[in-house]
Amino acid sequence: MTTQSQLVNLRFFSDSLRRFLPNSQAVALAIIVIVSFVLIYSLSSLLMPVFASIVLAYLLEGLVSKAESIKLPRLAAVYLVFSIFMTCLGFLMFYLMPIVSQQAVELVYQIPAIINRVQTEIMRLPETYPQFISESRIQEMMHAVQQELLTYSQNVLSASAASVVGLVSALIYLFLVPMMVFFFLKDKELLINWFLQFMPQDRHLSVRVWKEVDVQIGNYVRGKFAEVLILWAASYVTFVSMDLNYAMLLAVLMGLQVIIPYVGATLVTFPVLSVAYFQWGLNDDHFMYVVIAYSTIQALDGVLLVPILFSEAVNLHAIAIIVAILFFGGLWGFWGVFFAIPLATVVKAVLTAWPRIGDKDSTIAY
Repeated sequence: MTTQSQLVNLRFFSDSLRRFLPNSQAVALAIIVIVSFVLIYSLSSLLMPVFASIVLAYLLEGLVSKAESIKLPRLAAVYLVFSIFMTCLGFLMFYLMPIVSQQAVELVYQIPAIINRVQTEIMRLPETYPQFISESRIQEMMHAVQQELLTYSQNVLSASAASVVGLVSALIYLFLVPMMVFFFLKDKELLINWFLQFMPQDRHLSVRVWKEVDVQIGNYVRGKFAEVLILWAASYVTFVSMDLNYAMLLAVLMGLQVIIPYVGATLVTFPVLSVAYFQWGLNDDHFMYVVIAYSTIQALDGVLLVPILFSEAVNLHAIAIIVAILFFGGLWGFWGVFFAIPLATVVKAVLTAWPRIGDKDSTIAY
């Protein structure tokens, strides 16, 4: 026999369930989100080329749609966009990457000289500020740093020994990923129709969420891609005109920093100013020119580029962005950081579109 307390508990559980899953469409959306997350999380290490190909095909689909809007047949648009994609990939792999790699190797070779110079500067501190730090303390600190560098060098050598396997994997990816991107673009309708047969029939809410996510991510990706190119080009021209060493490497870092908001700008400051310092020193005017130019580029990016490029893009609070970077970066490493904001956009779209008790359309079909 059901007691009054059991009825109260049952009613509380029912109300809580209705508040979380107000209708069948919310159930379908919850199933899609949970299953997608579990599949991606559990299979990311095995199917990373497939996931990367899907993402690239999704990004290129916008260009294909633009080409179709000017009355170009779908197949011709796919061939045109894919040719542009392969050209850009060839430029990246055979022109930009060798230059960046060469400058990175040159910078690594300069590390011992940089360390010696740092040691010399640090050893002067006891003479300049004897009341704050002693020579024995400096020697202890330098010994600890040397031990850390030794350990780091050993780890680098171990990673280099395993890099052959990584190189083979990269070559396989370079063959598989473009091929899968082409077929994802070419057979888009066929693949989507095959995939939809496994989806719940009652999915209008899911479609509504996807449309919002599609618009938001499209705006974000277009804006971010333009921002990367503009910052890279502006930084490269600036650094070359100032005769700064490793100009291409630093310019690439300047462009890529915008992928990780807030954190990227902080991280890239150290290499840019360090290279300028070890090339000219603090007292040289060239160092101050680099500082001014770097600060100007960063300021123009924040004050001018971001408002123009992202006026209709993702509107996320700074705390939400940082949490997304930490969470998804902890799950999937570099790729989690790279896609942190688009993934956070998906979460925001789901929370925004989720039906609530009291909404007029929370209990009716969409």
